[in-house]
Amino acid sequence: MSEVKIIIATTKKYRMPEDPVYMPVQVGAALKKSVIPGYTPDNTGDNISEKNASYCELTGLYWAWKNLNADYIGLVHYRRYFASPDARAEEDPFDRIVGGEEIKRILEKSCVVLPKKRKYYIESLGSHYAHTHYQEQLDDTLEIIKEKCPEYRESFDRVMEQTSGYMFNMLIMRKDMLDKYCTWLFDILGELEKRSKISELDSYQGRYIGRVAEIIFNVWLDYQVTSGNIPRYQIAELPCIHIERINWIKKGAAFLAAKFFHKKYEHSF
Repeated sequence: MSEVKIIIATTKKYRMPEDPVYMPVQVGAALKKSVIPGYTPDNTGDNISEKNASYCELTGLYWAWKNLNADYIGLVHYRRYFASPDARAEEDPFDRIVGGEEIKRILEKSCVVLPKKRKYYIESLGSHYAHTHYQEQLDDTLEIIKEKCPEYRESFDRVMEQTSGYMFNMLIMRKDMLDKYCTWLFDILGELEKRSKISELDSYQGRYIGRVAEIIFNVWLDYQVTSGNIPRYQIAELPCIHIERINWIKKGAAFLAAKFFHKKYEHSF
């Protein structure tokens, strides 16, 4: 039977699912004075832990890619998980998290598991990013893609015009496929890091590397599907469950303020 390991990216001690498929990983451990007991720090082995301020949960993904030996590797967040499709809304959120055995059954027919697409309706992925963050970051990313992998240009343009996409950097993926994705991703992000003026950004906007990765995952996947490398039917989507309540009124107000008044996001929701 295939081995599946899903890391839970976290910066603090928090309630965790008990299913052995999940592995709490303290991201940005190189920037902390102490390791959370019982959690795996992301500053062991081959790692980029010290880049957590801008790479966010991707320091955990990089650690998992370089250091875990499993047939399938996944990434979720301590407050955001894949939910079982059979879960009921009234249940404790932790009881709705998809379990390891259910994931293995899904992976018998799929090579990738992703959260259901986030829909923006009145915004494209490109325009929403430009309104809430900085257009220059996407422009730099496009230039890097044109230089390093120009065959992805068409997918980039197509994704920027979409009004929905796979977000949160959440995924469960077959290891050989993760190798290809991470090799492509971290090469682009490393170059983006060199070109961007992060010193001019506050701590919230400074997380731009992780946010750009959310967008360009869709670029990578679009190219894999359109080129026939990944059959669309082998992509499974699961609901995304938020452990803590989201204030949708404040989030919606910030969304509209960004679109119509160009007010940048100042914090997460």
